[in-house]
Amino acid sequence: MPGKRILVVGAGAAGMMAAGTAAQNGAQVVVLERNARTGRKLMITGKGRCNVTNDCDVRDFIAAVPANGNFLFSAASRFSPHDTMAFFESCGLALKTERGRRVFPQSDKASDVVETMTRFLRQTGCNIVHGRAQALLLENGRVQGVRTEDGKVLSGDCVIIACGGLSYPRTGSTGDGYRLARAAGHTITPLGPSLVPLMSSDAFCPELQGLTLKNIAIKVIDQEQKKERYKDFGELLFTHFGLSGPVILSASAHMRPMRKGRYTVYIDLKPALSEEQLQKRLLRDFQENKNKAFLNALHGLLPKAMIPVVVARSGILQHTKCNGVTRQQRMGFSSLLKNFAVQIEGFRPVEEAIITAGGVHVKEIDPKTMQSRLVKGLYFAGEVIDVDAYTGGYNLQIAFSTGYLAGVSAAVLP
Repeated sequence: MPGKRILVVGAGAAGMMAAGTAAQNGAQVVVLERNARTGRKLMITGKGRCNVTNDCDVRDFIAAVPANGNFLFSAASRFSPHDTMAFFESCGLALKTERGRRVFPQSDKASDVVETMTRFLRQTGCNIVHGRAQALLLENGRVQGVRTEDGKVLSGDCVIIACGGLSYPRTGSTGDGYRLARAAGHTITPLGPSLVPLMSSDAFCPELQGLTLKNIAIKVIDQEQKKERYKDFGELLFTHFGLSGPVILSASAHMRPMRKGRYTVYIDLKPALSEEQLQKRLLRDFQENKNKAFLNALHGLLPKAMIPVVVARSGILQHTKCNGVTRQQRMGFSSLLKNFAVQIEGFRPVEEAIITAGGVHVKEIDPKTMQSRLVKGLYFAGEVIDVDAYTGGYNLQIAFSTGYLAGVSAAVLP
């Protein structure tokens, strides 16, 4: 007896995992992909290295998903980060674990991950069809298939929507999944960016454009609630519009709801030194350069591009001789280096985000199967669902866990 006929919309991480898993469980699977190649967004993740997952347990994984993490408990229990690692290694892709338990292919090539997933589709007998889903075919509360943009009808017992969010639209993520889900009666929660650069109106940001600061610490202060929302250590980049870089992308997931002027990012330019140690360092530097202008005594302390900006913000006249800097000025300067403030105006557009926040409402999806609670035979996987996580491989793990569960459920449930 032939297996169920399943249509998977989207050949990204979630869609390929769903398709291959459904085929392994006896289904006849057709994957509808609008791009000429599979895994377009996978190719650019992790700066082209592809951080496939995080080597953590299910509890830590759920804790890294600030938006509806508990919804993922069943999916992550059925297909955990360790299952993802075992899957890739069983497919012949060697992995390595780096700082923060981030897991990458040993080759450092996202293309190897895409190749592995595409081979998984071929080996399980999935049929890849190129085209764009225009509409779901629904009858008596059940999905019957998909109509493509060019009018072709693909019939099936189940449809798995796994065509991503709104971020990186050039990879094909233009919100098709939300449109299809909404037409089936689903609620789409407000969409916005997550893991996204931050905009600032501070005039010094364009002056520092292109400057990368390594080994700095940041903290994000919520000025409305007067509390620290996030802190991190790592790398930051100044841009013409504000701030970017790994610590900023991670911080953005903690800055919700975003309102103009609500958040301030404080950069600790010297995190290895306590305030007291830094003051001693400044005292020593100023004594060694006592006859030099203040502006010219900072080259051992700060990147060249940053010196004029920091001096201007310090309130100390740049041509003041070092031996003329008062104790109070020196303490103020030390505090500035430990708390370099950047006022945040908002997020960059969702098209520049790594992940889309918002999506199909989780209350309308069965967390034990990923099946729609509104339409029989309709399933969801990946970024189209209203779940999003911090950086570190967690968002791809969401794709793999929900993709696996949707694929198994679609294949075996009556």
